[in-house]
Amino acid sequence: MKRLCSFILLAFVSIFCATGAYSQSLEQQFAALPSVKKVEVLDKGAFEGKYLLWFEQPVSYKDPSKGTFLQRVFVGNVCRDSSTVFVTEGYNADYASRDRYRDEISRIYNLNNVVVEHRFFTPSAPEQIDWKYLTAENEARDLHHIISELKTLYHAKWISTGISKGGQNCVIYRAFYPEDVDITVSYVGPFCRGVEDGRHEPFIASNGPDENARLAVRGFQEEFLRRRATLQPMLEKICAENGYTFRVPFNEVFDMCALEFSFAFWQWGYPIETIPGKDATDQEYIDCLVKTSGPDYFSIGGPHTPFFVMAAKELGYYGYDVEPFRDLLTISSAKGYLHRIFLPEDAAKVKFCSKLSRKMNRFLKRNKCDIIFIYGEYDPWSAVRAGDKHTETNHIYIQPGGSHRARISTFPEPTQEEIKALISRWLHE
Repeated sequence: MKRLCSFILLAFVSIFCATGAYSQSLEQQFAALPSVKKVEVLDKGAFEGKYLLWFEQPVSYKDPSKGTFLQRVFVGNVCRDSSTVFVTEGYNADYASRDRYRDEISRIYNLNNVVVEHRFFTPSAPEQIDWKYLTAENEARDLHHIISELKTLYHAKWISTGISKGGQNCVIYRAFYPEDVDITVSYVGPFCRGVEDGRHEPFIASNGPDENARLAVRGFQEEFLRRRATLQPMLEKICAENGYTFRVPFNEVFDMCALEFSFAFWQWGYPIETIPGKDATDQEYIDCLVKTSGPDYFSIGGPHTPFFVMAAKELGYYGYDVEPFRDLLTISSAKGYLHRIFLPEDAAKVKFCSKLSRKMNRFLKRNKCDIIFIYGEYDPWSAVRAGDKHTETNHIYIQPGGSHRARISTFPEPTQEEIKALISRWLHE
């Protein structure tokens, strides 16, 4: 009789616990995750519910004494039984708090949408940053830590994705943890081999729809530099009004803005018709330059400082070809500009390590994961895209005439349908 009572009691407790767990709100279930220190309910926007989770992460996974920091994770919930899009942001993720935000893949397939802010971008950063611990491997471990806990609530398939550095980040993450997600869609993600990779400059020199377009871009740069006597004071005034400060003399800032123009112009896909001709006013030249490659990019204290540190350490970046403008520049070379202009004092002596680049080259060659790469034809970052060969598990799509804004929705309709069908097939396998 005692055994029977015990059995009935145990069954009752089990049912009660199960019912209690089921009746918990999603907010309560998020709060119960081991590493979540705070949960905020946001305006739901396009979702059934939207939440901000603060995950506690170690500054160093190898040395717990270095302390912890809180990392922002935004969760747009559609259905617990639905697949989940995992956005591996490469920068700050403020945009994910907006009511109307929804990732493209989440919108197409009506999936849950998780966005992880990159470590050491404010506010996902410790009070005192030690750049030693800002590495791709540590960020991959952050993502692994977060997804491992969220998978206890979301059991269906996961798709990692990201744009630009985020697109790079989702593939790096896959290289470290290939089994964490089922599908990866990388948008315009670059894979550089050095601090100044060397492949961007020849790409830009032969870029664009035709020779007239290339001549128009270079002609703007030349004319801008020729008008230094009048344009430099105008640009200095703009910087003073906006409180921009720089690590180098302003003549070098002026030079760098002109050199950056071609990269930025093709990266963002501006129409050739927006470039002023030689008969345009000084103000028209200033307006075009500020819109395309303004001096704020080179100023101290910008929000992308952690990215520049990572670029100098292991992600790599691009260089500038000064030769076509040598007689118009005040600098003889742009070599080393990343360290000279962008890095804070406590990171100025950072040296590039090619270990990550070698790892990614091996991974991209031997990849056995389901990955889609999306690029824009004229985007200078396409100079350092993933390999050109299709395999069963590597699918590369280059938008004709496209820029860094290339997305599934920017392709011609037949290609859109091909990409969507591929993702759909993987989701339902």
